[in-house]
Amino acid sequence: MVLALVVVGAVLALVVLGLLGFGVRRRLIQRLGGTFDCSARFRAPKPGQSLGKGWIYGVARYNGDRVEWFRVFSYAVRPRRALQRDRIQVRERREPQGEEELALLSGAVVLSCRHDGDDVELAMSEDALTGFLAWLEAAPPGQRVNVA
Repeated sequence: MVLALVVVGAVLALVVLGLLGFGVRRRLIQRLGGTFDCSARFRAPKPGQSLGKGWIYGVARYNGDRVEWFRVFSYAVRPRRALQRDRIQVRERREPQGEEELALLSGAVVLSCRHDGDDVELAMSEDALTGFLAWLEAAPPGQRVNVA
């Protein structure tokens, strides 16, 4: 009986520490400011696969001429991906289709882009999208702007 209580207590302590770790990491990412919720899909679903497949919840942060993307459910303090402003080409903006609506946050808008020759889809709120497009267009003079 005592052993079972110790094991349950240890498991609960690990769960609490794990959740605390997520919270501390999120605060570290947000500390520099300019963050927004942004789901991403770096590989398009294969023919016949669900449109909701491949989306990963994340947080994006502006950092100079890059936007850094972090997975939500990770303990890594480094970004999973960094997208350089002058290499992002916006292709289209659309509403989530079919099963994507279930895979994404409510009210998300999907932005299809190309970055260094790779297809990237970002899903964010309308307000975050407005800020993202303004950031893209605010490139320093002499840099190309790739907003469609």
